[in-house]
Amino acid sequence: MNIVTGTNPSLSREGQGVGQQQRGLDAPGAASSAAELPRIKSGVAPTPIPSPEGEGLKRDWSREEIRALFDLPLLDLIFEAQQVHRLFHPRNQVQLSTLLSIKTGGCPEDCGYCSQSAHAATGLKADKLMDAEAVLAAATEAKAAGSGRFCMGAAWREPKDRDMDALCEMVAGVKALGLETCMTLGMLTRGQADRLAAAGLDYYNHNLDTSPEYYGEIITTRTYQDRLDTLGHVRASGMAVCCGGIVGMGESREDRVGFLHALATLPDHPESVPINALVPIRGTVLGDMLADTPMAKIDDIEFVRTVAVARILMPRSMVRLSAGRESLSDSAQALCFLAGANSIFTGDKLLTTGNAGTDADAALFARLGLEPMTAEAGR
Repeated sequence: MNIVTGTNPSLSREGQGVGQQQRGLDAPGAASSAAELPRIKSGVAPTPIPSPEGEGLKRDWSREEIRALFDLPLLDLIFEAQQVHRLFHPRNQVQLSTLLSIKTGGCPEDCGYCSQSAHAATGLKADKLMDAEAVLAAATEAKAAGSGRFCMGAAWREPKDRDMDALCEMVAGVKALGLETCMTLGMLTRGQADRLAAAGLDYYNHNLDTSPEYYGEIITTRTYQDRLDTLGHVRASGMAVCCGGIVGMGESREDRVGFLHALATLPDHPESVPINALVPIRGTVLGDMLADTPMAKIDDIEFVRTVAVARILMPRSMVRLSAGRESLSDSAQALCFLAGANSIFTGDKLLTTGNAGTDADAALFARLGLEPMTAEAGR
């Protein structure tokens, strides 16, 4: 089905390979730069665990290898992911991030999941770009609430050159507060990427959304290559790449394999990998199609599997629980942290959708014995 046009639906949410013969693990050896991940008894070659300094990071993952990881018994998969996680990241620490919509609504893209698309009938009014003073006030509040990272998002196909001065002023101001900075503004030219980098932007977010094969079912106004081109401009500018996607959009497990394969075989792994669960919003193509159906929420266990596989494939990356986290139970979130997720967006709102809220997150952290990561540790 093309979700943009709403024709010929095919929306099985069940993971492919469910019920297949489960694969076991041999006992792992001691972790070191020369150690190996536990051997998968399916003929798939074991993957060397790279050193914490990043030497030997694997970037030639095959879909067969990724499929085999998805098919592991859940407890073996999470155990393997947690081993990898502890080699590269502080244990029991999760980065708190805040996301602010600095320009809401009116985006000309036709993404089937997005309430800010001009093609969606959500009643969301288009706003002008916020002024820098208001953005800095929000960033100051976020820092006081414990966030170490501040992300700014604008509903554009791409920023106009006339907006760059204001955007750079925001970046410099937030950076001066001691916060890690991130923006998501749509496609960038190389010159725009260079300007944002010069202003001090740490990360630029531009998601691939899903697998190359399923992408055309979700959006038609921007190609997969357009997204890859923007990632190339970001990387060439010296900024860190934030790139992930959305699960639960009607894709198959094979599409989730393809999505993570696309990320893990980039020339350099994204430093930040947000994993979103679809929030079906009435008025969007996906929201109207999936609302009030069992397919409106991805299976929690399949979501945890996706997080765990992402951690194993991209050991040094921050794996971020992003939109849709409020639909996960506390137990499911705990499994995600065990599987290697080490960043969340906190606060009551993400762009235009609801979020768990700072108080709820503090209570969950206290129950799980987790600590907020410092801004320095997250860089």
